[in-house]
Order: sequence, then structure tokens, then C-alpha cells
Amino acid sequence: MAAKHIMVLRFSALGDVAMCLPVLRCLVQTYPELRITVVTRKRFAPIFTELPNTAVFSPDFSVTHKGVTGLYRLYKSLLAQQPNAIADLHNVLRTKILRSYFAPRFWIRKAVLNKGRKAKKQLTRARQKTLVPLVPQVHRYAQVFERLGLPISLDSHEFPPKPICPNTAALKPDQNRKWVGVAPFAAHTGKQYPLDLMQKVVAFLQQDYQVILFGYGREERAQLDVWAKAYKHVINATSVYDFDAELRLIAQLDLMISMDSANGHLAANYNVPVLSLWGATHPCLGFAPFGQANANSLTADRQQYPFLPTAVYGNKTRRGYEDAMRTIDPKTLIELALELLGKS
Repeated sequence: MAAKHIMVLRFSALGDVAMCLPVLRCLVQTYPELRITVVTRKRFAPIFTELPNTAVFSPDFSVTHKGVTGLYRLYKSLLAQQPNAIADLHNVLRTKILRSYFAPRFWIRKAVLNKGRKAKKQLTRARQKTLVPLVPQVHRYAQVFERLGLPISLDSHEFPPKPICPNTAALKPDQNRKWVGVAPFAAHTGKQYPLDLMQKVVAFLQQDYQVILFGYGREERAQLDVWAKAYKHVINATSVYDFDAELRLIAQLDLMISMDSANGHLAANYNVPVLSLWGATHPCLGFAPFGQANANSLTADRQQYPFLPTAVYGNKTRRGYEDAMRTIDPKTLIELALELLGKS
């Protein structure tokens, strides 16, 4: 195959951007002569630094590339890099407009993500339904490259060596214990395990393990500082590192406990076992962390809450379903965590 330059469009959100990495690993492994430009937000760039022949182009949607005029500027900047193909892994209004600008350039091949909206709508409809696993998001990404004439097999995926651990002097984790990451927050309350129950899990695990808490922003850091001060073997990594160093810290974990959220995907990218918790959403919708066993996902009780899942992204909570995640017993969570840590 002649050398090609492919533009990969995926602007957000963090978890969805993170899920691109296993696919791109397989792509560069299968086609080492391929040159890739990932078009994504600047803060996500560290996700892709490990990839050979890969650059990141970061749009500025606040100023330079804002609005239709700004997207035309973005198009001109991307066109100047002479791509041979466009892989739209986002399929939103911005990327549709960009694709329309590229349309007259018939020699540039284009392929777009099939989100499977109809099937997802059926699984989140407001009545009882039979859950049928849909195509995982990473496979949907792989299908885009197949349509560009670049078929890949995710079965051939190989994890790279773990990156170097960042300086942990600020955290002082116990090097003689296994490290358990806990990311207790989610973008939507319907996806978040109740904090009082998660505190019980943290309190138990810290007796034998080093628990490292992950959050985002000042408010989450303040909440997690309470736990870090209350328990001897709990430390709070929120806002301690820049994103690149935080990724390298996550890679050192022996287990990550997360919601249906970005932290689970980031950990899975480094072959860290991920125990994920699901409320308004469900792993059958295709967003489970890459390479994780089905048993690693704990879901709210659908016998008590038969309309689950209620939303693809967790942004819709049915009235009366606010406490659905309380049906996940902390004891069950702890037992699975111990099993994944090799102590059952």
C-alpha cells in the first residue's frame, strides 16, 4: 500500500477520545507507513504521544475556529497538510460541516462513524426491553478505517510497555502496597455511585491497599480531600499533575474503580483491570472499557428498575430511578475488587 496521510477527527468527549487509542495502535501496527494526524482538543494530545508517525492538530473552537467561518479556516489548515483520507470518528455538526468543505476534493477518501442511533434508542426507550449487546464503540471506530480501505483486527492489539511513573513525592504513596485508583464522579448524576456507599468501599480497601483518588476541578478535589484526611492509606491525586503525568500515574495502578466515565477508558488503555459501575447507562450500549471482561461491570438491578438503561450517555434519569445505583451492594463491589486484585 502506498504511503498515506489520514486525518482522524474526534474532538470530544475525553472517554470517547480515549477509546480511539487501541484502534490507532492497531492501525499503526498494521500500516507502519501510514501518517496520521489526530484532530482533537489540545488537552487530549498526551493520549496519543506513544504513537509513531502520529501528530495532533488542536482546533481552537473558542476563537480561531469558532462558528462556520472558523470551521472553514480549520478546513484550509487541514487541507494544507495534504491528507489522502478523512476518518470522522465523531459524526457531529462540526465534522459534518468540515466534511462538506472537503466534499469537492474527490481524491480525498472519506468515511464516517455509524453511531447506531436507532438500536441505541430502542435500548433506552421508556419501557421494558431485552438487552442485546450492541457493537462496541472501538469496533465502530475500526469500521471507519475499514471503509477507507484500511482494515484492522482489534484481536491483534498489543499493549505497549507501561510509561515511566511520574514523580510521586507530592503524594507519597506506599510503594509496598498495591495501588487502587478510585474515580467516584461522573458527568451526570445518573451514572454516579452514591458517595456514601463509595466511601465504605474506600474505607475497606485502604486497610490493605493504597487508594488513590481521581477527580476533576476544585469542587471534586475538596470532596475527595475529606476522604484523604480521614483514612491513612488514601491519597488524592486530583489536580496534582498535568494530564500527561496523570496518565502515567494511572498506568501504574493495579486496579481502577470508576463509573461509566473517562477514567475507566484511560486505565484500560494501559492494561489496568477496570471495575466499572453502571446506573442510567449500561455496558450493552457499547461503551465498556476496552479489553475488560463482562464480569468487571456491575450494573444497577433491572428487576427493581426495569426501564434501565434510560440514556446512552447518562444525561436522562427517569423519575423514581434516582437511587437505582444503590442496588449495587458495596459488599459486592468490594468482593469483585479483591478478586481482581488477586485476593479472594
